[in-house]
Amino acid sequence: MIRTKRLVGKMAYSNDHEGVLDFPILIGDIGGTNARFAIVVDSYAEPKEFPIVQTADFATIDDAIQDAILDQTHLIPRSAVLAVAGPVNGDQIDLTNCHWVVRPREMMAKLGFSDIVVLNDFEAQALAVVALGEEHLEKIGGGPAETVGRRVVLGPGTGLGVAGLVHARRTWIPVPGEGGHVDLGPRSARDEQIFPHLERIGGRVSGEQVLCGRGLVNLYRSVAAADGKEPLFSTPEEVTAAGLSRSDPVAVETLDLFVTYLGRLAGDLGLVFMSRGGVFLTGGIAQKIVPALKSGLFRAAFEDKAPHNALMASMPVFVITHPLAAVLGLAAYARTPARFGVETAGRRWRAR
Repeated sequence: MIRTKRLVGKMAYSNDHEGVLDFPILIGDIGGTNARFAIVVDSYAEPKEFPIVQTADFATIDDAIQDAILDQTHLIPRSAVLAVAGPVNGDQIDLTNCHWVVRPREMMAKLGFSDIVVLNDFEAQALAVVALGEEHLEKIGGGPAETVGRRVVLGPGTGLGVAGLVHARRTWIPVPGEGGHVDLGPRSARDEQIFPHLERIGGRVSGEQVLCGRGLVNLYRSVAAADGKEPLFSTPEEVTAAGLSRSDPVAVETLDLFVTYLGRLAGDLGLVFMSRGGVFLTGGIAQKIVPALKSGLFRAAFEDKAPHNALMASMPVFVITHPLAAVLGLAAYARTPARFGVETAGRRWRAR
């Protein structure tokens, strides 16, 4: 449930000084595989949610919004806040793992919006961190979270998203980035056997090459190759199911390594942001593998950051369990933009 409150004063960290959006507001979380939409009618109403859209089912995002949302409701959104899986640069926004291209000016002309804000998808996940209640968080060790401590969000899904969240001047400021593409390297003797078999991009192994859906399959095939075995599975779902049920030794080791590597990277990001407010894991994969994340391997890798082991042991980690977390984050921003320091310069389009 979104917690809202009325705030007075000018919007922080905005170049346009007109942060308020006109209701009704369409909000959308656009990932590589799925798109989730809702409409916020006013500052108090719960967002009206719509069925999840498969991006492969529509040629364009405009078609998806028209057919799956606007044609299914009497509500006529005046504004839109969209979070997309990719960097937001210019009037043509290409999604990293999806064929859709967001063209805000064309969208306004075709769909009737007068105001569109486009954010990074993990920026929306960061916004969600302060919109969710404890009932939607599964704690994975560590001490209590500082109320206004810095936070980091990462999520293995179609890709690997990363964003930070800092509190300054009484506002929450999301820090988007492409942290999923940092280098991931071997550390143990077993890693040295497996890493030569991992599929690379540009000669290197990034976090996203291992810590996402296709990365899980990449890791599974590499574990099998290191042991001279034929892989039995070809999808993330199959590998995850076999790993959780402990029914296939290769899948079991793959899932153990996956949570270990995720713990290493999550710990690195926790150090970068000094995330005393918590490190948050989001996305469908994290939600499905909570038992594996609680096995102890994740936490051991997360805390193994000498000389800062004690610091890391105190840093809490949470799995976000709400299936529409980013939508709730966007809704919180749409309702009370003054609560968040979201930079809209170059990312907001208005009808002239």
